[in-house]
Amino acid sequence: MSRTPVHGTWEPAPAARWEDAFLSGNGHHGALVSGDPNDERVIVTHHRLVRPNGGEHARPPRLAAALPAVRDRLLAGDLTAAESFTDGRPLQWVQPFHPAFRIRVRGPEGGDRGGLRRAVDFTSGEATAVRADARSRLFVSRADDVIVHEVTGGDLDIRLDHRLPGAPAGLRVGHGTLLTPEGALLSLRARYPDSDRAYTGVTLVAVRGGRTELVPPGVRVTGARSVLLLTRVRRHTGEADVIAEARSLQGLLDGTDRPYDSLLARHLDRHRTAYLRVALDLGADPAERALPGSELLTRPHSPALLERLFAAGRYHLLSSSGLNPPRLTGLWTGDWDTAWSGAFTTNANLNLQTAAAPAAALPEVTEALAGFVERQLPDWRANARAIFGTRGAVAPSHTDGESGLTYHFSRPYPLHLWTAGADWLLKPLVDHDEIRGERDPRTAAALAEAAVFYEDFLTRTDADGHLVVVPSYSPENRPANGSWGAINAAMDLSAARHTLRTAARYHPGHAERWRALADRLPPHRINADGALAEWAWPGLDDTYDHRHLSHLYGVWPLEEITPYDTPDLAAAAHRALVLRGTENDSAHGHLHRALIAARLRDPDRAAAALRRVLDGDFFHASLMSAHYPRRDVYNADAAHTLPGVLIELLVQSTPDRLVLLPAVPDLCPRGELRGVRTRFGAEIDIAWSPEGARAVVRPHRTLRVALRTSSGTEPLDLVAGEDRVLTLGAR
Repeated sequence: MSRTPVHGTWEPAPAARWEDAFLSGNGHHGALVSGDPNDERVIVTHHRLVRPNGGEHARPPRLAAALPAVRDRLLAGDLTAAESFTDGRPLQWVQPFHPAFRIRVRGPEGGDRGGLRRAVDFTSGEATAVRADARSRLFVSRADDVIVHEVTGGDLDIRLDHRLPGAPAGLRVGHGTLLTPEGALLSLRARYPDSDRAYTGVTLVAVRGGRTELVPPGVRVTGARSVLLLTRVRRHTGEADVIAEARSLQGLLDGTDRPYDSLLARHLDRHRTAYLRVALDLGADPAERALPGSELLTRPHSPALLERLFAAGRYHLLSSSGLNPPRLTGLWTGDWDTAWSGAFTTNANLNLQTAAAPAAALPEVTEALAGFVERQLPDWRANARAIFGTRGAVAPSHTDGESGLTYHFSRPYPLHLWTAGADWLLKPLVDHDEIRGERDPRTAAALAEAAVFYEDFLTRTDADGHLVVVPSYSPENRPANGSWGAINAAMDLSAARHTLRTAARYHPGHAERWRALADRLPPHRINADGALAEWAWPGLDDTYDHRHLSHLYGVWPLEEITPYDTPDLAAAAHRALVLRGTENDSAHGHLHRALIAARLRDPDRAAAALRRVLDGDFFHASLMSAHYPRRDVYNADAAHTLPGVLIELLVQSTPDRLVLLPAVPDLCPRGELRGVRTRFGAEIDIAWSPEGARAVVRPHRTLRVALRTSSGTEPLDLVAGEDRVLTLGAR
């Protein structure tokens, strides 16, 4: 295998659409870079920029008093009873994510407009653009939380411009311009309509040589050797202290005559180290590796495309994770009318995006998720009390990141009934704890809250004495012969069992009680088609054509159902996967299907799902993805999930099992994957081809695990610090 797969992408023309802009980010600030140093447009974003829409004051519905009656009706056979379990409010969206403004840097008219090459380097996070007479380069610093942007090549007009698509007419905008010893200071304050909330962007313009003059609302720089722009955004009430922010930015220039390079070096210590931990090499044709991304996307079956999408997916996932994990759009948008509020949807989307982080060696992502959960946990408690009258915590299925309260729901989407959210959000954090061999107290605390919820919630039983989850909701589907709120959704059963048993491991003092509760939950049901039923309650019929695969939660991301431990259930789950339609062709549905197929050792079905995404024109030239085919609706699901899919096809692990090459697709018959982390505390490099495979296991703990390959199962004894080399025969 060649050890030089491409760790970046490039284009020969500027981005004509914001969706094609190259992306940089540090998990707080984001930048979308069009890539034309003679007319540079950089859209600035920040995770905290959400527009007030009343959601900041919204509360969960107070329904606990009505719960017993609804349960009685559902258990008595009234399949529509849960439709009345609401306080009658209209659908309210969470506060929508939006861009801050655009930095405009315009060069002289008539400059050389030919010979452009714009690129983004995944190893550094730098977006660059070079013409014969001009150059720009930009990164978002993980060390100093600042957008660093340098432009060279002639006279420049610079301004901050809030006029982006969908910007509300009532946005109250004020500009500030001020000459400084370095050059100038630009500020833009935007106050939301009918709100005391605002955000302010500050850009320090540091000029080397030449002359700077104010041309409100911007500045003109003439005769300079280079111009450095340092930008930050703050969301606030009242007024922002622009001068204090300016002093902070000025401090970044002190002590160096090459501030860009100095700031980049500090940033690289964090970014490059994280990015380079894992790499995928599929031995692609060097000529295809050299192609611009837009042309490579026209070759959907090229190994070079898979290599680049894997690299881009890890880069974008890392770059969008910090203050928060990634939104539906990662950390980026160029439009105020972002689909689905650009929020965090926790019943598939955020979960798929972050699931790869532990194995893909991105603890920065799991740390962002852990912080997100910790901040929201008090609101999750409020959800449990208000809706279900219980102790403990219930996560919302939709959140803007500011509030974890459940208030986004409607009759066809009764998201307030969903109780499995905490388990799915905590799963990557549990995986991360297993990888490092330590238990994060934040994860332990959240698991305890989720377990206590089930203690109070699981009070009804069926005729066989099993506990009943009622009401129960399977996102975002309904029984063919019932309503959305039902009984014993397979996902709810799996999540409750997993929460209780996992919490028992973290809290031995409560283990006996919580394990006993888990053991009283009913088994999954197999329907008349031989498929694992989406609802384990007799008489509820499946609806097969749906984008979500919630009922197969026990297969992936859990290991409740596996071909090794529960072969009969695995066969039923596979039958359910075969029968499942794709409904509206959403990217998350296809890749979710691929992940489940990988766990069920079905490479053909996994490859078919992966091909639907590669063949469907889901990726922009930026290599950020769309939600639907033909690049419809900017959305990070496919971009961030695809690396996890490829890892699952090649390496799977549990605390006591290693599975090598479980579902190698024909799209990548040979290759090398390096640096994958396992849940028993080892790193793995694996190279494979049709002739065989070689894996190197680097354990950090001494233990025995079960090694599963196409040849069968055998014990694998590992000693901390001693590499084990494994040789596999032809598949």
